[in-house]
Amino acid sequence: MELIIRSNPVQIIRHQICSDSCENKGKKEESMQNIPKMFSEIQKVTDKAMVFLQKKALSALYIPKQQLHMAMNNTTAPKVQLLYDLCKTTFTPSGLSSSPSPQPIHKLCSLLDTFGPADVGLKEESPDDDRGHGFFGLNRVTRWAQPITYLDIHECDSFTMCIFCFPTSSVIPLHDHPGMTVFSKVLYGSMHVKAYDWVEPSCIKESQEPGCPQVRLARLAADKVLTAPCGTSILYPKTGGNLHCFTAVTPCAVLDVLAPPYREDLGRKCTYYVDYPYSAFGNGAQISNGKEEEYAWLAEIETPDDLYMRSGVYVGPSIRV
Repeated sequence: MELIIRSNPVQIIRHQICSDSCENKGKKEESMQNIPKMFSEIQKVTDKAMVFLQKKALSALYIPKQQLHMAMNNTTAPKVQLLYDLCKTTFTPSGLSSSPSPQPIHKLCSLLDTFGPADVGLKEESPDDDRGHGFFGLNRVTRWAQPITYLDIHECDSFTMCIFCFPTSSVIPLHDHPGMTVFSKVLYGSMHVKAYDWVEPSCIKESQEPGCPQVRLARLAADKVLTAPCGTSILYPKTGGNLHCFTAVTPCAVLDVLAPPYREDLGRKCTYYVDYPYSAFGNGAQISNGKEEEYAWLAEIETPDDLYMRSGVYVGPSIRV
């Protein structure tokens, strides 16, 4: 007799649930064991990504040494600084030698030729204002009493860098520059320049003029109007118009480099003169070349009372000495 044991359906279901539960529990335990390993792998990938991003970010900020050096060299210094540096290497307390090399002089002129009013902190005055100091708001009577403004940029034993700002019709009378070389650059406006050099050997005559015991013969070197933009003018100790007079045709400004500077204790005193036509004292004086109109007699005078000059404040780029 065959014995058939029929399991209770409920028991069968319970058995299946139990089997499934055990199997799932094993898988769950296995998964739980793998979580730390998964986190470790994720951390490694994250770390690598962070290192890569950091390197990429730093590489964008990094400037190679050669490129950095080039960038520093490409930084343009103010022109006035370049002028100072060039003067410092060109001049000594005794000025230029008797036969100076043309190269440093050419460099100075080339640099000065590029200067405009903005390079030294100036604003060009309007010729319509015709005073050189339009902000004063003065009338036509008082405008002629406006002073020439002197701006000191730099002065040392070897050279002086300065600016003269002229209102219209103002004058710096005829004066000399003993043993000095002077570079002058008109920054804006128009200026009349009249200049002389002493005739060598010197020709001196006694004068009957009151206050002028004697006169000395000089030859005309320049008699012209300079209007910006124009080239740089140079005078030397014995040539180029060492004695000159400036008259402002319009409001104007002049940048000067004097080497060496005035120093009375070293014999470099600024002396003022008045000029007389050659015919006034010409009898007996021989002219080796040129015409009489090219010569004049100069008499030393005291500093003119009507020389109206004041000191101003230089507001252009600073100089690193």
